[in-house]
Amino acid sequence: MSTSHRRIQIVLVLYVAFVFVQSLFFKFTNSPETVYIFGTLDEWAGGLGLPGLFAPNGIFSQYVIGSAELVASAALLASLSARFRSLRPYAALLSMGVISGAILFHLFTPLGVSVLNADGTRDGGLLFGMACGVWLASAALIWLNRDRVALPGALRRAVAA
Repeated sequence: MSTSHRRIQIVLVLYVAFVFVQSLFFKFTNSPETVYIFGTLDEWAGGLGLPGLFAPNGIFSQYVIGSAELVASAALLASLSARFRSLRPYAALLSMGVISGAILFHLFTPLGVSVLNADGTRDGGLLFGMACGVWLASAALIWLNRDRVALPGALRRAVAA
């Protein structure tokens, strides 16, 4: 791998980890923004007959999502070491999975692209924009490390074709 590819990957890893890690404080401390976001999603899910899905003890609670972001961040940061480099595409896949959910919920639920802040103002799409950046960075990391992903035989042949 060339030096420029290595540097690009370091920047991408640090961006994803930064976005996820800085959000952990909000998710794990019940910040007003997080309560609003997950409360809005839980009300929406309740209207679909899935009450409690995003509640603090729900399967997609802020704690579950935050924990997945923490695991993805830790694995991405560990992948900066040569010893754990093989983790990178899998950590990027986890990152992409988590952030894909966030993007879809911003786009297709009452949450919206511009989220309400604790002070009553809107974020102007900042969270959504950062989520899109994480998605793109994760996709780039997956692509740049595609040769490290172990796929089952049939899937490997289909991808190679």
